[in-house]
Amino acid sequence: AEKGTPKAIANAMKAKGLQRLRWYCQVCEKQCRDENGFKCHTQSEGHLRQMMVVGEHAGRHIAQYSQQFKAEFLALLSRRWGTKRVKANTVYQEYISDKHHVHMNATRWVTLTAFCRYLGAAGIAHVDETEKGWFIAWIDNSPKTLAKQAAAQKKERMEMGDEERQRKLIEDQIERAKREQEERVEEEK
Repeated sequence: AEKGTPKAIANAMKAKGLQRLRWYCQVCEKQCRDENGFKCHTQSEGHLRQMMVVGEHAGRHIAQYSQQFKAEFLALLSRRWGTKRVKANTVYQEYISDKHHVHMNATRWVTLTAFCRYLGAAGIAHVDETEKGWFIAWIDNSPKTLAKQAAAQKKERMEMGDEERQRKLIEDQIERAKREQEERVEEEK
């Protein structure tokens, strides 16, 4: 429809909100309103042309979408929740609320569960499954944080060393006092 016509305005209003993720073509970046619209789109000349281009290097495109999805998902997780434990679905719902996000059906992960398992296996996040669903907590591996942790461990070791020395000193004093006590008792006899 031509811009400014009532039909174009009506279409824009209908497309304003989020639509069903199921009827989104990542390759063409086109959202369809229903199953029939999606079917018509997948049979269109433009879509078929795009699919031919993608089909030549499908693995590269999927890897690119996967990398982009992972980067954006982790950016949201780290910024919004930091290292706190949070339900994976909560993060995902917030991620998909952006209309222009990379859809999971374009990545190598078929489900959110598979993606969570990947994050856990790669050591990117602490992942655990409960009756309530999957929970994730981002692992902060930034140099600044690692330096802070190292400094805290060093300080703890030094304090432990001081405590150890104090304990040893007190034990030595107790031992010395016992010996002196025994010597006095023997002298009195």
